[in-house]
Amino acid sequence: MSATGQFPENLPDVLYMRQNDSSHVSCLQGAHILVFPEDGLQGFNFTRSSIAAYLETVPDPQQENWNPCEEPQRHPNTEVQRWLSCLARRHRLYLVANMGSVQPCSDRSSSSSSSSCPPDGRWHFNTNVVYRSDGLLVARYYKHNLYFEKAFDSPPHTQLVTFETPFAGTFGLITCFDILFHQPTVSLLQKGVRQLVFPTAWMNQLPLLDTIQFQRAFSLGANVTLLAANIRSDELIMSGSGIYSPSSAVYHHALTGDPEEGRLLVATLEPLEPLPHTSSLSPEPHREQAFSGSSEHTSFTSSMMYDRFSFVLLPGPGGRLRVCDGSLCCELQYQRVDSNGTEVYALGAFEGTHTVNGQYSLQVCALVKCAAAEQTSCGQEVVQAQTKMAFVLEGSFSTRHVYPSVLSSDYTLEQPTQLDTSSHGTVRLEHSFMRAGLITAALYGRTYHLDPQHD
Repeated sequence: MSATGQFPENLPDVLYMRQNDSSHVSCLQGAHILVFPEDGLQGFNFTRSSIAAYLETVPDPQQENWNPCEEPQRHPNTEVQRWLSCLARRHRLYLVANMGSVQPCSDRSSSSSSSSCPPDGRWHFNTNVVYRSDGLLVARYYKHNLYFEKAFDSPPHTQLVTFETPFAGTFGLITCFDILFHQPTVSLLQKGVRQLVFPTAWMNQLPLLDTIQFQRAFSLGANVTLLAANIRSDELIMSGSGIYSPSSAVYHHALTGDPEEGRLLVATLEPLEPLPHTSSLSPEPHREQAFSGSSEHTSFTSSMMYDRFSFVLLPGPGGRLRVCDGSLCCELQYQRVDSNGTEVYALGAFEGTHTVNGQYSLQVCALVKCAAAEQTSCGQEVVQAQTKMAFVLEGSFSTRHVYPSVLSSDYTLEQPTQLDTSSHGTVRLEHSFMRAGLITAALYGRTYHLDPQHD
């Protein structure tokens, strides 16, 4: 049994954890693992100097065995870790939390000039810690891909951190922005890891990267279990946590006007068997896919999440159409089954490098509701819709890393009716019997090997 917490931020750290302990203890009976969100202890908007009071030294559990609840005196000024350890011990569960840690360094200890010690002689790391059910510290992970976090440093070397449990085998650790990149996420998958723990402070980014939308998409596309704990901050548009397996999703996404309070999610999942280790997940050779029977429609360009997509509008109650961008071609077969007749939809394709708030290479096919009747509104954020469709969305990709999603009105996840992937790169998403109006259906492909800083 897994549990993830989504909590408001900016309470004093130890007080914060105590409050969550008392308010949710009754819900944790029988849970094996509990995951807290990124930045859940200290909050946001720190400078390098202002965060110093929140940082603790976290020893390497590969180098020493330490139970902070039993031996708090071994490492001074580690009150947060003691409390986390005792929380795990008290409830007899594995506990994953995110905190800030500090590690002294010197230029002589750095192995390369690119990873030189900061001028103040200390690394500040965004850190996940894992405590066993007896309180023992069993894993420590430093976030690799920072997202405008001036208080923290990127670790000098990529870490692939896993921990073992008696109830579900191996889990891997990633944090927030990490999920979009090859390191460490895909490297963990290459090692056969199929269960990921994911503390995050993720800002909702419709129409392609809403929190629960991409959490679900990643679980489906990577064929993994994902325990995703997101923080709640209306000011920063952060909400949405979930417990996902390839066949199920338990999630919560707050709506505008909902009370800004925490939510605990609890689910029972079957452990996934590890996959064989693979030395490479290189992309399949790309072949141009010859779609047949597609109607030709005039395409236009519009910005979606800062990228220039090629779009075609969906005419009439049903049909088949196609749009291409570079070597990527996307095809849609659709039938509107419940519509008010005024909502406008478009099929979009994008192949290229996203360059705003991060640089990474994409191939994306997306069916989106436009915000208005104007073509320029296609790709803008939309939260509500009435039109339900039966559709098949298909794309010819040059990568096997494609993450499918169907998101309907008011942040409702839909489980695709069928997903198929061919050996030559075609991915096919079919869905019928929608529960609510369609916001987005997407095939979000990551061409990691084309990233500007691919390693």
